[in-house]
Amino acid sequence: MSERIGFIGLGNMGRGMAGQLVAKGFDTTVFDIAEAPMEILRQKGAKRAESIPALVAACDIVLTMLPNTPDVQGVVLGDGGLLAARRPGMMHIDMSTIDPLASKAMAAALAEKGIGWVDAGVGRSPAHAERGEVSFMVGATDADFARAKPILEAMGTTIVQCGGPGAGISMKITLNFLSMATCQLTAETLALGTKLGLKMADMHTIITSGLACNEHFRQYWPTKVLAGDTTPGFAIDLAFKDLSIAVATAAAAGVPVITGSAAREAMGIARSVHGLGKEDITAVLVAASRNAGVETPRL
Repeated sequence: MSERIGFIGLGNMGRGMAGQLVAKGFDTTVFDIAEAPMEILRQKGAKRAESIPALVAACDIVLTMLPNTPDVQGVVLGDGGLLAARRPGMMHIDMSTIDPLASKAMAAALAEKGIGWVDAGVGRSPAHAERGEVSFMVGATDADFARAKPILEAMGTTIVQCGGPGAGISMKITLNFLSMATCQLTAETLALGTKLGLKMADMHTIITSGLACNEHFRQYWPTKVLAGDTTPGFAIDLAFKDLSIAVATAAAAGVPVITGSAAREAMGIARSVHGLGKEDITAVLVAASRNAGVETPRL
């Protein structure tokens, strides 16, 4: 564990993942625009960086868990970023959900300067991150994957190398395309059933015991919107961003995604009309219920 780790992005997922690195003995320096998560990690044994350039200069491997493509591009291409502060043998592990084409472009730019790139899309929930049980969908050369694997193993339990650079984030976008579109369809299903007078408890029992079941509805929804809690574990704004990337990627690849495009538009309405963008993804049920003219059901 002689390599020094820098972790940028201590949100709902990143905070728990960085905590796992600290707990498992990695020399970890953290940075976030929010003060509170940095202090939490400092108390657990992490070092704090006052800026991204300071973190990059002090670390051998930089991990990012950031909201969107421009955020990652700033770390890689911006003043004091990896390209500006590069040293031979550095590596970047990006765990953000971003545009696959941008990911591949950054990988190529870093490779030209002798810096390794690993895109490691993250699956599962903030609770899994706190326990070190996330999954990773990885794109990397074999050599970079071997170097990154012990770090990923400290944070997760399922690690799959999907191919070379860009393959991991492509898998994550594909996964989230299905997951987020399924959430929207689940919301509309429950709004329909509620409108027809069905009980939420009966719908949950029947749907989760049959072929229509999905793990979001079976495991996650009962802890969130169905319990009256829409504080964000994964916000609708992020789901909309992921679906937007997926729809744009599909268009570039010449793949029609009619249902997924409709789900994206529905989430756009949840954000713009109902003002739910900062709420948990399960709050699409709140929007669907309002659209149906019914109270949001509870389990």
